[in-house]
Amino acid sequence: MYLKLVKPVFDFFSSLIGLVFILPFIIIISITLFFQYRGGNPFFLQKRVGQYGNHFTIFKLRTIDSAGNISRFSKFLRGYKIDEFLQLINILKGEMSVVGPRPDIPGYFDLLQGDERKILNLKPGLTGYASLKYFNEEKILSQENNPEHFNDYVIFPEKVKLNLWYYHHISFWLDVKIIIKTLILPFSKSNI
Repeated sequence: MYLKLVKPVFDFFSSLIGLVFILPFIIIISITLFFQYRGGNPFFLQKRVGQYGNHFTIFKLRTIDSAGNISRFSKFLRGYKIDEFLQLINILKGEMSVVGPRPDIPGYFDLLQGDERKILNLKPGLTGYASLKYFNEEKILSQENNPEHFNDYVIFPEKVKLNLWYYHHISFWLDVKIIIKTLILPFSKSNI
């Protein structure tokens, strides 16, 4: 009942309220990014794997220039996950949920087999059970000699296990706990 009735209603209204609240900030940040990129697009759109393995276009604020550089302002946006706020639009459209497995690029979740494919029954989330553990994923990967290998053979399999656990234990109160921890995590000492 929670997954089919309560969660979609919660997602719709929380994303609607969130967008109304953050819209002025998004406008200011977008203008700042527009000038930072010398008239370039301040938004980043990318195909991601959604519910049932269907692809959708995710919305983010652009934080890397065409040469792959990240400014101090962009690092701030990424560090506090502000660049992800535009995904409230994806939630409002019904493509994402507030809480669920983070949407990945094609070639990962869409290739899962067996029981692990149950993860694809869920809408991807703005935050999730696995994303709490890997909140500093970029930092972890930057310390590895072969970040792609470490992601594919260590982080991704662990995310699958955590997301599968979430699938089997999903509840309103679990989602509330994940949301609260997500709001606290950027300000915790472990993130500094």
